[in-house]
Amino acid sequence: MTTDLTAPARIRSDVAPIQRRTLGLLFGTQIIGGIGVTIGVAVGALLAARIAGTAVAGLTQSAAVVGAALLAIPITRITNGHGRRPGLVVAYLVGAVGAVLVVLAAVTRIVPLLFLGNLLFGGGTAANLQARYAAVDLAEPARRGRQLALIVWATTIGAVAAPNFAALANAVTGGWGLPPLAGPFAFSAVAFVLAAGALFALLRPDPLRTARRLSAAEPTPPPSPVAEPTPPPSPVAEPMTPPRPAARRGAGMRAAWRVVRDRPAARLGVAAVAVGHAVMVAVMSMTPVRLGESHGDADVLRVVGIVLSLHIAGMYALAPLVGWLADRLGRPAVILGGVGLLLAACAVAGTAGHHTPQLSVGLVLLGLGWSGTMVGGSTLLSESVPAAVRPSVQGFSDLTMGLAGASAAAVSGFVMRAAGYPVLTLLAAIVVVPLVALALRRGPAGVPDREGDTCG
Repeated sequence: MTTDLTAPARIRSDVAPIQRRTLGLLFGTQIIGGIGVTIGVAVGALLAARIAGTAVAGLTQSAAVVGAALLAIPITRITNGHGRRPGLVVAYLVGAVGAVLVVLAAVTRIVPLLFLGNLLFGGGTAANLQARYAAVDLAEPARRGRQLALIVWATTIGAVAAPNFAALANAVTGGWGLPPLAGPFAFSAVAFVLAAGALFALLRPDPLRTARRLSAAEPTPPPSPVAEPTPPPSPVAEPMTPPRPAARRGAGMRAAWRVVRDRPAARLGVAAVAVGHAVMVAVMSMTPVRLGESHGDADVLRVVGIVLSLHIAGMYALAPLVGWLADRLGRPAVILGGVGLLLAACAVAGTAGHHTPQLSVGLVLLGLGWSGTMVGGSTLLSESVPAAVRPSVQGFSDLTMGLAGASAAAVSGFVMRAAGYPVLTLLAAIVVVPLVALALRRGPAGVPDREGDTCG
């Protein structure tokens, strides 16, 4: 008996080199893409606040999150039809176009152009998020958590340093005639193009297409033709014909929702990723504005860079440990640990006032909580649905996560303006609480679904 991605030993040994090469390439492109995404995040709210005001700053951050969410739909369709490589390449190229439009918006001070640029800039985030799923297409079941977390962790190398590159990018591009805070987005565009080029040239063979080929071939060796008339082989033989039609049905978000709705483990995975991301985006996106209240123009970029670097280190640096814990203790336990850290983060950051060191500690805890919900939830989701519909369900999860984060980012600017940062963190903490009930109600982690499972 084999689970969804587990092939016979002979086939798995042939696939191992492909998986190692895939992980190495994804690791490298995550570093490059992480630089591109994080430089933009570091200065995006500040740039928007100077062009259109503080309340609108939250909306522009929301546009980037919405862009990442909405792009999950076409990227999922591309991935379903053609594999991971074209989906990731298109996402990065769209992000590069968005970065260029943000630069043009800063030059012209056209607010609608700024929104459009941020919307497309979300392509970089979408690509970085989709890469974690590419890491587990060919992963052994016992190592899924660690290998997914490895790709999440890879972002650390570029992302932790990226906010501090913002000041350098600003200084370098200042000589080109670009306005303040526009230069970092020019650097983002270059990073996205480099990541897209590397994936286009080197992500061969495609991990998703390889996994589907193995899934379709796996039932062939058993003696099902001999036992065709008898009832027992029939459940095993059924998966031989539907893989491709199931993939086509799974291309829609409605089909993905039906799969998630019918599987408690998948529901918990989607909820953990979405709620954790929403809380993180709400608090993190307004932290630069909060720092801007107590620091002048001369050093605000430096302070923001340090605080966000610590936050991003919390998000990614311990991801391998989080993945190992997910494999050892179970996905729900790691999700609950992430929820506890998110609550602690809101308490610490919300009571920090203008004390930057305490605020930094809160942002580190926020990142650690996000890591727990992201790694635990993504791994649980990926192993809870059949391979035929897995890309669609993963796209649905990213869409849900993006919309939740976008809503949080949009509201955060108005809450910040009307009630202040402490109230924002309090509301974020309240949002987390229902996830505890969902994780506890689900009970102990079950066995990963088998490939022959129906799609709901």
